[in-house]
Amino acid sequence: MSGTPVATPAQPPRRPKADSAPLERAGAIFHWPVRVYWEDTDAGGIVFYANYLKFFERARTEWLRALGLEQQRLRQEVGGMFVVTSAQMRYHRPARLDDLLLVTARVQEAGRASLTMEQTACLTPGQPDAATMLLCEGTIRIGWVDAASMRPQRIPASILESLSACG
Repeated sequence: MSGTPVATPAQPPRRPKADSAPLERAGAIFHWPVRVYWEDTDAGGIVFYANYLKFFERARTEWLRALGLEQQRLRQEVGGMFVVTSAQMRYHRPARLDDLLLVTARVQEAGRASLTMEQTACLTPGQPDAATMLLCEGTIRIGWVDAASMRPQRIPASILESLSACG
């Protein structure tokens, strides 16, 4: 994880649901760099809107990997996996070919069977003193399911412990 600060919009604190178990150190932000390639852009040379979901997926995957929770290993050894159950996106400005983005992932809320993640994609400034520019933000809910049946299950305690140790 990186300690690089990123300018993100201030949002009022959200009250956890009654059945949620907030992580002790919720709020830790994971940062993942993403370069914009031709394949990410549309005919106008800007990032196709749906590709921000891919960028967010990469950041969440690398966040889990940084915590020692590789998704393939979880599936094989624990028998479960995280799946996206909902996504809400807001687009502010376009990214373009060759831009370097900083994509973030932060646990907003941890429930018994799901996590709500706050994610952003920011343009990395060309100058060291310049501020990052928010391009896209999203709230992604991921649920834990049994890999064989795809039925929702509680997130194993060992995984929740690893998640609460982040930060």
